[in-house]
Amino acid sequence: MASQFTDTNLGRFRLIALLEGISYLVLLCIAMPLKYKFGFELAVKYTGWVHGILFIAYLILLLKVWKQYHWNFKKVVFAFIAALLPFGTFVLDKQLRDQNSI
Repeated sequence: MASQFTDTNLGRFRLIALLEGISYLVLLCIAMPLKYKFGFELAVKYTGWVHGILFIAYLILLLKVWKQYHWNFKKVVFAFIAALLPFGTFVLDKQLRDQNSI
């Protein structure tokens, strides 16, 4: 199972997309309430930092798979927007699996 995520750029992209999606949900659903309801500002600081690194890795890998797999512009825009929406990267991963892109 782990090798399907690490053998190719697309696999690495899918892995980072899933981690980025999880970090986004943790930021929105756990860290932000901790900050704004309980004053625990470090939750957002560290979760946001991790999410930011994963987002940058997501964008770098998106550029790599765009070039390597010759994705059309519409698919790249969809993948970019997916990273901005809660649960978007999970929808993208399902779409990639359904298209047998792995």
